Amino acid sequence: MTVDISVRPSVAERRARAAVAVLFLTNGALFANLLPRYPQIKGDLGMGNAVYGLAVAAFPTGAMVAGPAAGALVRRFGSARVAVVGTLLTGVGVLAAGLAGSVPLFAAALFLAGAMDALTDVAQNAHGLRVQRRYGRSIINSFHAIWSIGAVTGGVMAAGAMALHLTRGVHLTISAAVFAVAACVALRFCLPGPDVEAEVGSGEAEPVHRAGPSRRTAYVLAALVLIATAGTLVEDAGNSWAALYLSDSLHASAALAATGYIALVGAQFIGRIIGDRLVDRFGQRTVARTGGLIAAAGMGLALAVPTLPGTVLGFAAAGFGVATLVPAAMDEADALPGLKPGSGLTIVSWLMRLGFLVSPPVVGLVADTAGLRVGLLVIPLAGVLTVLLSGVLQARRR
Repeated sequence: MTVDISVRPSVAERRARAAVAVLFLTNGALFANLLPRYPQIKGDLGMGNAVYGLAVAAFPTGAMVAGPAAGALVRRFGSARVAVVGTLLTGVGVLAAGLAGSVPLFAAALFLAGAMDALTDVAQNAHGLRVQRRYGRSIINSFHAIWSIGAVTGGVMAAGAMALHLTRGVHLTISAAVFAVAACVALRFCLPGPDVEAEVGSGEAEPVHRAGPSRRTAYVLAALVLIATAGTLVEDAGNSWAALYLSDSLHASAALAATGYIALVGAQFIGRIIGDRLVDRFGQRTVARTGGLIAAAGMGLALAVPTLPGTVLGFAAAGFGVATLVPAAMDEADALPGLKPGSGLTIVSWLMRLGFLVSPPVVGLVADTAGLRVGLLVIPLAGVLTVLLSGVLQARRR
C-alpha cells in the first residue's frame, strides 16, 4: 500500500487529532490523581498489607472483566462516545474510591474505575487510529506520549492538593469535574460518522469487507499480544521495582533511588514523542526490533555490571526501547484481516493487561528466591522477545 503523506490534513482532522489528545490526557490524569492518596486511604480504612494488595487489585480485575466488551460497544455506539462516557464513569469510580468508608466499597469503586478505564483505553485508541488513517502517517505514538503527560499532571495535581490540605472529596471532585468537561468538549471535535470505514486521502468512506480469520491472523494476533505485554512488563518493572532495586541492592539514597523510575518514564516519553517520525521513516518492524535490542542490551549490561549510574541508564534504555511497542501492537491489530472492526485492538488492549497482573508476583517470587537482580531479568528478556516477534509488524511504508 502506498501512503501519500504529502496531503495536508483538513481543519476538521486537525481538530479531531487535538480532541483525541485531550482524551488521552484526561485518561492519564484521572487515575493518577488517586494514586498518591493511596497511603492515606490505607491508613484511614485500617488495611493491612495483604488486604490492601487485594483491594487495589480490583482495578486491573475490573479492566480484565470489562475489556472484552469494548469492541462491541465501539461498533454499537462509536469510539468517541464510548471514550467520553468511559472517561466520565472513570472519574466517578475514582471519586467513589477516594470517599469510600469501607474496604469493600473501596474495592468496588476501583473495580468500576478499572472497568471504565479499559473501555476508554480501547475506544480512544480506536478513534486515534481512525484519525491516523485520515492523516496517512503515524501519529499514534504522540497520543501515548500525551497520556504520559496526563499521568504526570494528575500526580502533580494530587501533590498540590495534599500540600494545600484539601480533603480527598474536594480534590477528586475538582479532578473529575475538570476532566469531565474537557472530555465533553473534546467530543464535539471528534470525527463524525461510523468507525467502520476505509479512509483515504479524499476522506470518503467506504465499507470495509473482511474475510474470515485465518491461522496466520491468529498467529499474528498472539504475537502482537506478546509484544504489547513485553512493553507493559518493562513499564511495570520500572513502576514497582526500580526504586527498590536501587535503594536495597545498590544502596542508593531515597532521592537517588527515585531516578530509576524517572529515567524509565522520561526516556519512554521521549521515545513516544519521536516514535511517529521513526515509524514513518523506518517502519514499525525496524523500530520495534531496534528498541528491543536497546532494552535488552542496556538493562542486561546494567544487571551484569551493577553500578548506580549504569543501572539508571539501563532503566532509561529500557523505557526508550519499549516506547512504541504498545501503540505498534494496537495499530497492527486494528488492521488485521478477518476480524470484526475493533476486535483486534480490544484483544490486544485486554490481554496486555495481564502483564500488570502477572509481573509483580512473578518478579517478587524470583526476588525472594534468587534476589531482585535476577528478578529484573524480565526486562532484557522482554527486549529479546520483542526482537524475536517483531517480524509480524509492518515494514517501512512507501
